[in-house]
Amino acid sequence: MRHAFMYAGGFEKNFPKLTTATASFEGSDGQQHAYAPWPDGVNGLRISFMEKAGKKFVVVRIADDTSDVVLHNEMVLVPGEHFGFGVHLHGTPTVVEDNIAIMKLLEDATKKNVAHSDELLQIRARFKAANTKH
Repeated sequence: MRHAFMYAGGFEKNFPKLTTATASFEGSDGQQHAYAPWPDGVNGLRISFMEKAGKKFVVVRIADDTSDVVLHNEMVLVPGEHFGFGVHLHGTPTVVEDNIAIMKLLEDATKKNVAHSDELLQIRARFKAANTKH
């Protein structure tokens, strides 16, 4: 499966305003910047991340074709563990094909966001079902 990570702006300025309808972020220049389109061929999870001070990247939103969840508690991304080895996140959407890393990300986000666990567990179940078909 092909998953994608998208930059959604700086955490401090943008996380308090984030909703499932959000389609842009406030940049360090004070201007609104539209989210880039998701890459063609992404058939897995769409994961939005923000940057916190100190170059820490955090997951703030997880979506599939059925659900779109804004996390109450951001989760720090761990390179290799959450998006595979040799992958670098940047301002343009990044495609990831490491299903094991994505499953780990989803499980860790669910543990950190008990209030959303039903929605996130449904996304996990759909992901697992689609992954076993391939």
